[in-house]
Amino acid sequence: MRRNKWLTGLLVVLGICVAAAVAIYLYARQQINLAGVLGDAAVANVTVPEGFAVQVFADGLSGPRFMAVGPDGILYVADRGNDRIVALPDANGDGRADEVRVLADGLNNPHNMVFHKEAWYVAVTEGVVRLTDKDGDGVVESQTTLIDTYTPPGQHSSRTIAFLPDGRLLISAGSTCNVCEEEDPRRAAITSYDSPVGQEELTGEQIYASGLRNAVGLAVHPDTGQLWVTNNGRDLMGDDTPPETVYIVEEGGDYGWPSCHSGTVVDPEFGFEGACAAVGQPAVTMQAHSAPLGLAFYTGSTFPAEYHGDLFIAFHGSWNRSVPTGYKVVRVPMANGTPAGPVEDFATGWLNSDGSSDGRPVDVAVGSDGALYVSDDKGGFIYRIYAQP
Repeated sequence: MRRNKWLTGLLVVLGICVAAAVAIYLYARQQINLAGVLGDAAVANVTVPEGFAVQVFADGLSGPRFMAVGPDGILYVADRGNDRIVALPDANGDGRADEVRVLADGLNNPHNMVFHKEAWYVAVTEGVVRLTDKDGDGVVESQTTLIDTYTPPGQHSSRTIAFLPDGRLLISAGSTCNVCEEEDPRRAAITSYDSPVGQEELTGEQIYASGLRNAVGLAVHPDTGQLWVTNNGRDLMGDDTPPETVYIVEEGGDYGWPSCHSGTVVDPEFGFEGACAAVGQPAVTMQAHSAPLGLAFYTGSTFPAEYHGDLFIAFHGSWNRSVPTGYKVVRVPMANGTPAGPVEDFATGWLNSDGSSDGRPVDVAVGSDGALYVSDDKGGFIYRIYAQP
């Protein structure tokens, strides 16, 4: 009996030593940083270009993710930590939300929402829920689950939805792993469904595009109708590989994962000769491990003319890099619907010089007032960036 206890104790000690060795190896070899968790959530000292200013539009939220402007001109937010969608009205126009009004609660980790044909469609972990407010009092009367088969979540639990100009609904679901062969073809892919208007469940399921490890942000270009997506590249390939990407996604396109990354980088585990030969190429490449999430084209009128039509992207920030990166909002100058210049910083300050962070930008949205709104799921804030008169 004593011998068995001695062996058990030895195995426990060996297990602890092995776990510690693995952790040290990962930290030293795979460039891990803890900027996302170090530091208390606080109002960041956000820096923007000359001629712009920043203010906190709303606070006290829990893990706010994506935003959308409703038909009433009010900003709505997926308050994920509270399992709800909230409205943030600013009736007096002072740049500060008057209240946090609950549109709907009891949702499972809502990530984004789109108002389409008299209803809100919300992406939750399992799929999509439709919310209807028939009497227009700002509180939904019914919630209809249109699909709930996107389980288990795996490594990437968020879902993002968008509507194509033809009325089809798109759902993006990230991979279940860093890099692997997926069993469910809807993972690391974007799936399309027939128009859900008037339907009680989604029909016509088709894989719209594949090979996208984690296409978190979806945006339909307001002029061309093209689908633009941010894609988070794989981890554990060093500080600067592979680049983060934005794709203009074509129906039926294959964008390479898990064998090819960012259009040119062959995967060391799943790659093969010619793995990148026929994959879709990115429209924009960015610093590896920046974690680009929400993106939006500037459709307002209050920013200077040179910003009109430009693309803004929220960087959530790195963990798999020896020197932290991201934690900011960047701008991609555009001309005639295509990138016309390099990626440039637009709003910085969430990442501190000591390697900690005050917050983590998630999404960007153009408000009805022409300001650019930024959600921060670490701090629970919504920031408002506006052009000074």
